[in-house]
Amino acid sequence: MYFLDSTLAQLIVERTMKIIVHNINVMNAQGVILGSGESHRIGSTHEGALLAISQNRTVEINAASADTLHGVKAGINLPLHYQGEIIGVIGITGDPERLNSYGELLKMTAELIVEQANSLELAQWQYRQKEEFILQLISSTQELTPHLIDWATQLGIDIYAPRVAAIIQVQGDKEQISANSILKKVLNLLESPSRGNLVAMTSMTELVILKPAFLNGKQWDPQLESQRIDQLLSRLPLKMNARLKVSLGHFFIKPADISRSYQTAKETLALGMQLSPDQNKYLYDDYSLRVLLSTLKNDWRGEELITPFQTLIDADKKGQLNKTLTAYLTHFGDQQKCANALFIHRNTLRYRLDKIQQITGVDIQQLDGLLQLYLGQILTSQ
Repeated sequence: MYFLDSTLAQLIVERTMKIIVHNINVMNAQGVILGSGESHRIGSTHEGALLAISQNRTVEINAASADTLHGVKAGINLPLHYQGEIIGVIGITGDPERLNSYGELLKMTAELIVEQANSLELAQWQYRQKEEFILQLISSTQELTPHLIDWATQLGIDIYAPRVAAIIQVQGDKEQISANSILKKVLNLLESPSRGNLVAMTSMTELVILKPAFLNGKQWDPQLESQRIDQLLSRLPLKMNARLKVSLGHFFIKPADISRSYQTAKETLALGMQLSPDQNKYLYDDYSLRVLLSTLKNDWRGEELITPFQTLIDADKKGQLNKTLTAYLTHFGDQQKCANALFIHRNTLRYRLDKIQQITGVDIQQLDGLLQLYLGQILTSQ
């Protein structure tokens, strides 16, 4: 696909008129003047250009023959080609005999400008297509559709390659460095080398990266990915680094589950920023239970799980019993270690544990009861 619009035509005119001091016209494949050093001629049909197009050759027009053609002045008209097709004509106003030495030079210059512009346009189009594909992929809740598979093939993407989602988010603008500038820097780093990453902007302050999951060629290694994140962050200036939050999602074996990986990365990021705001890297493996439970928070099942622990919080004005419960959970029910950690006598500990059971109505000597309070504590803190 090529394009030769009025903007590009006028760019050709401006650049080529710096080479020779003659008026330049650029016509499209229908002979209509799109760009000219004589602006009043733009939009008119050039019959000399139509001749050059129909005969696919350079057409010279002297002063005598110019009078017999519409919209034409003396000069030469050379067809412009792109990928073997005539896309328009470049015309030079003046005495044809004096202009012949310039003709091929200006034609070549114009065709190079068209080629460069189209190459850039194609690259931008491919980038937009790839970005739109990635956004579709991470939002899909179904198996891979024939449409997505065909789309990936056209873009040269192996849709079946094992991948895991990561998110990079820019915080605030306190350092007067725009989020867009930081994301551009990160994009450049991700592309040098790319390592097969698929990258797309999900917002003005956020990137999603679908990373190849088997960096060592054999199996999923979250610690290796964690090291890669550290390496990426270390390549950024400190001011930029301080404003970035990076999360790594869960790896799912099925390629169609990449959207789930993205969802776990989003939830890991949200929980990580809430629980450890001073960090800038959050791994799903460190927050897996909380992420898995996060969907229960606004569900009736979650409300039921929270009720006993919430009852304890409401009754425990000084927080002593909650602190005791936390220590009890931390030491897996070992009363002696728990008492030592709290610097209290075991009898005092037993009294507090009995008090917790009375308030919550939960038997913490049973695994189900202890687990319910543990889960309630997690859900309440989210």
